[in-house]
Amino acid sequence: MRTAYKVRAYPDSEQAAQLGRTFGCVRLVWNKTLSQRHRAYHAHGTKTSYRETDAALTAWKKTEDLAFLSEVSSVPLQQTLRHQHAAYANFFAGRAKYPRFKSRNGRQCAHYTRSAFSLRDGRLTLAKHAKPLEFVWSWDTETLATLNPTMVIVSREPDGRWYVSFAVDTDDPDPLAEIGSVVGVDLGVKDFATLSTGEKIANPRNLKRKARNLARYQRRMARKQRGSANRRKAKNKVARAHRKIRAARQDFLHRTSTRLVRGHDLIAIEDLNVAGMTHGAQGTVDKPGRNVRAKSGLNRAIMDAALGEFRRQLEYKAQRAGKRVVVIDRWYPSSKTCSACGNLLNNLTLSVRHWTCPDCGTRHDRDHNAAKNILAAGLAVAGQTPGDACGAGVSRSDFARTQSAAKQETQPVRVGIPRL
Repeated sequence: MRTAYKVRAYPDSEQAAQLGRTFGCVRLVWNKTLSQRHRAYHAHGTKTSYRETDAALTAWKKTEDLAFLSEVSSVPLQQTLRHQHAAYANFFAGRAKYPRFKSRNGRQCAHYTRSAFSLRDGRLTLAKHAKPLEFVWSWDTETLATLNPTMVIVSREPDGRWYVSFAVDTDDPDPLAEIGSVVGVDLGVKDFATLSTGEKIANPRNLKRKARNLARYQRRMARKQRGSANRRKAKNKVARAHRKIRAARQDFLHRTSTRLVRGHDLIAIEDLNVAGMTHGAQGTVDKPGRNVRAKSGLNRAIMDAALGEFRRQLEYKAQRAGKRVVVIDRWYPSSKTCSACGNLLNNLTLSVRHWTCPDCGTRHDRDHNAAKNILAAGLAVAGQTPGDACGAGVSRSDFARTQSAAKQETQPVRVGIPRL
C-alpha cells in the first residue's frame, strides 16, 4: 500500500533559489514536450513515445539556449516526462482529460526518486543541494528514523508555503472489527449528507462563509499595477484566503468520511455526475438574463461541497479498514420511490422537499426517503437482506425493475484532442 507523509518545509534563500530554478526547468520541459507531442499528432497522426521525449531532452541540454537544464537535477526532469507519458495514456484510455500546459502562477512541484535524495538521521538532502532541507515532522520520531521513502516531492503553493511529501510503500493495515451497522447516504447541497438513520449532516459552505474576505482581497489585487511588488503581496493574500477555504473543506471531508467508515460496515451512496450537475447549472438559462445568478450560485455550491472528493475518500478509507462502499447507479429513482411500499411517482420536482405517497399514505422527507432507498438498493447489490433497518423490502428483481425508470439526462461527451 502506498502512503504519503506531507510536512511543512523551510528552505533558506539559497535552497529556495535552487528549487525555484528546478521548478522552472520542470515547467519548461513539460510545456515544450507537450507542444511537440501536440504538433506531431496533428501534423502526422503519430504518437510520441517516452524514449523519443527522453532523447529530445538530452538534445536540448546540448544546445546553447537550453544548456541551463543541466544546472538542476535530471531526476525531476525525467519524472516530468514519465508523468506526461502517463497523462497521455490515461487520456486515450478515457480516464482523464487532455494534459494542459503548466503555469508559473500555480502550484509548483518536483519529484525526486531514491537516486536524487538521501534521508539519514531525519535529515533530507536533495541532489544539487549542499545543505539538508529543514522540515517539521508532525509524527513520532521513531517513524522518521525508520522511514524509507521511495520518492520525495517538494512543492510550493501559490501562497508561498513549502511542503515535502514522503511516499512510502507500507503493508496493508489490519481491517477494523465488524460492528453490524449499515447506512445509506444521500448527498446534496442544502444538507451535505442525509443518512438512512435520519441524521442530517449540515453543509459547512466554506466558500460562502469566506466569500466576503476573498472578494475584498481580489478587489485590492485588481487595483494594483501589474508586475509591481504591491500586486505580488496582494496576490499572496488572495492565495492565502483560498488556502484557508481549501483546508477547512478538506478537514470537514476527512472528519465526515472517517466517522462513516468507522461506524458502519457497509456504506451505500449514489453515483453522482458532478461534472454534469455543474455544467447544467452553469449553461442552462430559461430566458436571456434570467436566473443567471441563481444558476451560477448553484454551480459554486456544488463545487464547494466537493462531492466527488468525498466519495474518493470514502472508497480508499473503506478499503483500508476492510469495509465496503456500494455505489448505486445514478439513474436509480431514489427520491421518487416510496421507501415503505415501493410506489414510483411519475414526477417530483426539486423544490418539493416533503411528499406523501398516494398509494400507502406515508409522509416522506425527500432526502431521508432517498437515503433509505439507496441503502436498500445497496444491500440488494451486495447480496444482503435489507431487513427493517431501511424500511423497504427491496429484492434484486425490484432494484433491476426500478433502475431503468429514472431521470432522463444527456450523457457527457468526451472531448477529443484540442487544437492549438
